[in-house]
Amino acid sequence: MVEHLFSKLESYYEEMVEIRRYLHQHPEISFKEVNTANYIKAYYEKLGIEVTGGVGGNGVVARIRGNKPGKTVALRADFDALPIQDEKDVPYKSLVPGVMHACGHDGHTATLLVLAKTLNELKDELAGTYVMIHQHAEEYAPGGAISMIKDGCLEGVDVIFGTHLWASVPTGVIQYRTGPFMAAADRFEVSIQGQGGHGAQPHKTKDSIVTASQLVIALQQIVSRRVNPVDSAVVTVGSFVAENAFNVIADKAKLVGTVRTFNEETRTFIEKEIERVIKGTCYSADCSYDYVFDRGYPAVVNHQAETEFLAAAADLVPEVNLIEESEPQMGGEDFAHYLQRVKGTFFFTGAKPLNTPIAYPHHHPKFDIDENAMLIAAKTLGTAALNYHAFQSDETKSFDPAKA
Repeated sequence: MVEHLFSKLESYYEEMVEIRRYLHQHPEISFKEVNTANYIKAYYEKLGIEVTGGVGGNGVVARIRGNKPGKTVALRADFDALPIQDEKDVPYKSLVPGVMHACGHDGHTATLLVLAKTLNELKDELAGTYVMIHQHAEEYAPGGAISMIKDGCLEGVDVIFGTHLWASVPTGVIQYRTGPFMAAADRFEVSIQGQGGHGAQPHKTKDSIVTASQLVIALQQIVSRRVNPVDSAVVTVGSFVAENAFNVIADKAKLVGTVRTFNEETRTFIEKEIERVIKGTCYSADCSYDYVFDRGYPAVVNHQAETEFLAAAADLVPEVNLIEESEPQMGGEDFAHYLQRVKGTFFFTGAKPLNTPIAYPHHHPKFDIDENAMLIAAKTLGTAALNYHAFQSDETKSFDPAKA
């Protein structure tokens, strides 16, 4: 069965590339992906596959039912783009000014669409049900996952698998990790209210810029001196705004930053600790403040048995030449919400562009992928999906790739 799947996927590789490049030329940012959602839905309708649009917003969910009883396996791909100008010199460059697929979501969508087409052609031989979750708005909290879940996309699902095409890792490499894999991603905002005045008379002011500057330094001591060194965390101030004339002391300053954690207790501790530091710093400067902590995506925590199963399934893919455990990543992903509700795992598929001296990072204006990685991703997800119906996540029975 796996060999048959591989053969069909290979025959549709050019279509996969064509879909990816079309989407790359017609990107839409988070929560505004109306045309992309319609494109995905129309693709399934043309194939006669059961599909529902408008799931949790712009989400699309398709279901393929095998001819034999079995588990229900969900596969997820996101499809939103970013507000970034595409600076690549390629024929499939974005046609939308200021918007581009700078994170590989176009490749994720093309991968899942063609995999679904292939599974549909094999459905008479398949066991179980296959749920294709095409998720909108991964890039910006609250994201699309939580609303799609509330709208029933995980109904009846036993397991979920997802992958991210990872441009910093060579093609042919699969990276996985049991337990915490990607960090919780939160945002904080601090507005400091001082008392402005003439730059030549600082004694008559309450300098918001000096206070905010002290706060930037003090916040760095939270991780270095208040968090257990064995528990990874990040507190970053990414924006400092206090615009004013050169000879005027600003009465207001604003800081915006991010917090990344893996442990929920540490996440809550840092949220409270930031305000404690703000309160003390502002009190000493006789300034007031407003503090907002917006919780974004929780940490992606992969289930052990399903992660080990995925790694074994990847070993069956001929193009995969290395399967390795990844270090924890401080980037965020709302795939976390799925894993809080059903078993599953999220992994990276290496997609480093070929014949280029620089592999531009995700969210870079010149970001691109090796499109061959899409075929590897499709084969890996497909292998896991086909074999999961025979998998039991206990000590008495597990997946044996030699019997697949």
